[in-house]
Parts: sequence; structure tokens; C-alpha cells
Amino acid sequence: MRSIYLIGALFGMSVLSSDGAGPVLTHMHPAGVTPGTTTAVKLSGKFDPWPCQVWTAVPGIVFTAGKEAGSFDVTVAPEVPAGPHLIRAFNGEEVSAPIAMVVDHTPQILDVEPNDDFRVPQEVPGSTATINGKHEKGGDVDSFAVNLKKGQVMVAWVEAYLLAAGFDAMLRIVNPEGGTLAFNHDHTTMDPFLVFTAPEDGRYIVQTMGHKYPASSDINFAGGDDCVYRLHLSTGPVVRNTWPLTVQRGEKRSVTLDGWNLTAPVAEIEETVLPGFPVTFSDVPEVIETTELQTLIVPSAVSGRIEAAGSEDRYQFTATKDARLELSVTGPRYGSEIDAWLKVRDSEGKELATNDDEGGSTEPRLSWTVPVDGTYTVAVGDLTQRGGRDFYYRLLIAPAVPVVSAATTSHSAKVEAGKAAELKVAVTLTNGFAPKLKLAAKNLPAGVTAEEKEVPEKGGEVVLSLAAAASAPVASQPFQVVLREVEGGKEYPVQFAMISVSENNGVPQGYRELLINSTDQLWLTVIAPPPAPPAPSAEPVPAAK
Repeated sequence: MRSIYLIGALFGMSVLSSDGAGPVLTHMHPAGVTPGTTTAVKLSGKFDPWPCQVWTAVPGIVFTAGKEAGSFDVTVAPEVPAGPHLIRAFNGEEVSAPIAMVVDHTPQILDVEPNDDFRVPQEVPGSTATINGKHEKGGDVDSFAVNLKKGQVMVAWVEAYLLAAGFDAMLRIVNPEGGTLAFNHDHTTMDPFLVFTAPEDGRYIVQTMGHKYPASSDINFAGGDDCVYRLHLSTGPVVRNTWPLTVQRGEKRSVTLDGWNLTAPVAEIEETVLPGFPVTFSDVPEVIETTELQTLIVPSAVSGRIEAAGSEDRYQFTATKDARLELSVTGPRYGSEIDAWLKVRDSEGKELATNDDEGGSTEPRLSWTVPVDGTYTVAVGDLTQRGGRDFYYRLLIAPAVPVVSAATTSHSAKVEAGKAAELKVAVTLTNGFAPKLKLAAKNLPAGVTAEEKEVPEKGGEVVLSLAAAASAPVASQPFQVVLREVEGGKEYPVQFAMISVSENNGVPQGYRELLINSTDQLWLTVIAPPPAPPAPSAEPVPAAK
């Protein structure tokens, strides 16, 4: 599940390993800290030489290095907002790729070993908690005991895949005798999620464990510095999403809250809603599906649900010849289990366009040109032929708008004083994006310049040269690269993607979804030139005997 919200609290984090030379920063444990506190944490990776410094994306978070490599005390000011925040490890020569730490107003609990045995679990105070854990070694299982009343509903979920952890997490609830009462392996991502109703008053044990990820031939439970996780337990109100899933910007309306243990299932929503509340806003009319064949206007969006296994939902819309439309279906980002497909048919039922996954995502998208004036049908279904309460979606139909995007595969650059370094940027222009663009750098350190480069009319690769004057002082700091419209000056930040997806002989690699998927905070290091070689000796060379 991409995100789950307790009323008044937000849980979240993301993590990614460095792609360059040291320092290398991969994970942080504990992954979550509380504002107004100082927490001892251990950063995983390589930190040679030690100590190094840690940069944070928001003010109010201070890392103080300890004696042991990777050990820090993290002090978080009370005003630091909740959520994931990027950090980097750096020294005068190199910088790590960004990862994220989590700031969470909910008190954090640290798992304490040994807690492998379900008969001797770690006691959890209360039944609502966030536990920051790590499977220390191969074969590790962490067990946590909670007390529940008969009929009490506990929602439990793990964040591990979303942290780019090195294991595929599982979640299990057992009774004091070890009998399995509930189990989950994957939910909307590879992270598990459970809703458990206590059959009677008693003590229940929640366990986490998992196999190595990416998968290997080892069938044992995984352990190591990269096997970090956050386990969330709640018997209080948990909001998964609103219904409809999205509200039109500027509109005040009543929405139904979807989740568990909710005492007030309806809320009044407007754009000034409290931060962390799971509602999103759009610029188009938002409607809810009905039992009749609905006609949608263009542009608009509809929140719907695949109620029965193997069924599909259909909607009608009218469009004119040569109109360029964007159609998309979103679901997992709202916590839905749907693996959606999307189809457009003409009035005779002939299929004109279809899509399942777009760009490595599980959410389909179509960019489609209307062939003739007429009425068309758009259909949505689930690829796995399943359905039910958890198979909901948002279908959007809107005119295609010109879009520009820019990405770099380098999260950092390094330049020696008196020399230059290159940064390659891939520019993508879609749907007839026409404004002339230049590639430019912002927030450069003293003595470093970057001549703006024109972007070809069709986009493509553009190389930006970062030149450091011979007198440029050493520096190590964040900077930005942007696309800037020649007329008007509107800017589009260049992004470094923190996600990656691939396969090796059919085995999934990388992470399709993290709690922070990309950043426009790049990094530039300016180093001094190497010392000049010693001058040749002026003494005469003695003659050979």
C-alpha cells in the first residue's frame, strides 16, 4: 500500500542506495524519528574516511557524528514537518546518493533482540504503535505481543519494499500457541498489509520476516544491514482513502472516509484540509460511478469500483475528430488492489486502443487521437480477473496537454578547480510542446558557471558543462538544473529518479515504488587541483666513474 493514514498522523519513508564512490549511504536504522527528540541512529554503507557530514533537505534536522563509523545522534526540532525527508552523506571529495529519513509525530518503538520466539515476544505498550526494526541476521523473525479485546479490529502493515529494503517482507499474526490466525505477503506493493479482528479477548503475536530481495536461491529468512522495516499497528481510526478519491480544486464537498475503526465516516473537504489527510485535488469535475451507463464530460474523472470478479465498468463520452485525449486509470496509489486495464471502443464495440501498464507502472495510460466524430465507450477492468471492495480506481478523461519533462541519471557531479564537468540530461517533449527551452543551472557555488544550452525542438539529450574557475574555492553543496522557457522564464526542474525496475532471468530487480520516487536536489562538489609536482633539482649530476 502506497500510504496509510492514521487520523492525525502520517507514516512514510523512502530509501535508495548510492550509485557512486564513497561515501555510500544505503539505509538508516531506526528509519523513523520524532520531532523534539534526539535519537541514536546507525547509517548503513561505507564511510571512509570517518567522520563524514550529513546534509538534510529541510532545516531543523542535525546529524552529529559518533565515534563508530555510521553512528550519529539525530536531533529533530519540534517544528520539522512530518513525512520523509532526503538526506545525503558527504565529505570534501564525494557525496552519497540521497535516501530518506522519516519524521513521525507518533512515538517510535525500537525492536529489541532477542524476539525471534513467539513464546517470548517483545511486549508492545498499547495496541497502536510504530516499530522500527531490522532483521539482524539470516533466519531472523521478529515477534511483538499485543493485547486485544474480542471483536477489536487491528490494522497492521509493514514498510520495507518502500524503504528499498533487501528483503521481501511477510506479516503473520499467531496465537500464544503459535497457530497462524492471519498472514499476508504482498499487497498493493511487495509490502504486506493485514486487517485482523480478534476472535476473543487475549494476547496476540505479530511477526515479521522475509526472504532475500532481489530473490536468490537461499530459502532462509533474510537478515543484514539492509533488512530494515517499519511495522505499524493500530486499533484506532485508520483512513485509507476518501470517496470520491479526488476532489475538484476550489470545491467544498462531503466525502465518505474509507478505512477501519472510523467513528465519523463522513467529512467536509476543501483545499485547506489539514496536512496529511489522504485526499488529493484536481482541476477537473470529479464524480462517482452509478449503476447506470454513465456519460462523462471531457474533461472529468470518475471514482469507480470493480465490484464482481471478472467484470468491467463502462462509460460513454463524445468526442470530435482529431481531438487528442489522455485517458488514465489510477488505483494503487490510493491503496487499491486493482491491476487495471483500459480500453476504448467505438459505437459498434470495436476496440480502438488499449493499455495495461505504462512506463513500468501498474497504472494504465492512453494518449489517443479521435478518428471520427462520435460517441465512444471507455472500459476499465482488472487484469487478474478479481473484484470487490478493495478494487477501486479513478478514471480520468481529458484533452491531451503539452508536457515537458527532464531527467538525469546522475545525482551528483564533481569538478576540479580550473576544469569542467558534464551533466547529461534527457528532455522529453510530448503532445506538441512548443515553447523554446534552454537548459540552465541554479544555486551554483562560487567560481562555478554553466552556460545555458538550447534544447532541440524535438528534445533529446542535452549536455550541460559546469566550469570551475582556477580560483574556485572547494565546495560541496546541492544545486538545481532546470529547463527554462526562453519567453516568460517558466522553469521545469530536472529530476533524478530514485526508483528503478528491471529483471534478471525473470527475477524482479529494483523498486517500482518508493515513498520518495525522485528529487530535483542534485549535488555539486568542487575539489582543489592536485599539488604541482616538485621542480627538478638544480644540482649538477655527478659524472660517471
